Amino acid sequence: MTSPTTAAPAIPQPVGTVLAENIEQLVASRREFESKKTGQDHLADLMTKFSGSMVFVYVHATWFAVWMIVNSGLFGFPAFDEFPFGLLTVIVSLEAIFLSTFVLVSQNRMGALADKRAELDVHINLLAEHEVTELLVLVDAIAKHLGVASLDGRDKEELKEQVAPGAVLQEIAAREES
Repeated sequence: MTSPTTAAPAIPQPVGTVLAENIEQLVASRREFESKKTGQDHLADLMTKFSGSMVFVYVHATWFAVWMIVNSGLFGFPAFDEFPFGLLTVIVSLEAIFLSTFVLVSQNRMGALADKRAELDVHINLLAEHEVTELLVLVDAIAKHLGVASLDGRDKEELKEQVAPGAVLQEIAAREES
């Protein structure tokens, strides 16, 4: 008998055919998205990835410390940017402008991808809603044929009606306004 801490790892089970096909489609979609990136997109992603790392913080902390030490005159170095370090301020400000632009470029592209995924989710949800409604109608007909009691009339009839997405959006907007 093995203890829970020494139990053998679970053997991964193969995924079903439909799931495997969905995974392949997702991977293909990601590859296609990546293949359409321009050189500028790759540069923006690299800069965003680097600027969001601790290495970036360490490099800048070291750079600022060395800059201030060199320009303090304590170690015999000639100061080229005396306190309050105006040149350093200009350089850092320009760097901030470029970094924020790189981040915005990456975020805009990721936002567009997220929008496409959200649209796909809506389409799939609407299709699922339609299919479930059709199944409810079919199950209700089978239940009637077999003489089996099902949901009470009001809920059943409401559930069997198709949902109109436009009407739902209008209702949400009306309730948000009030």
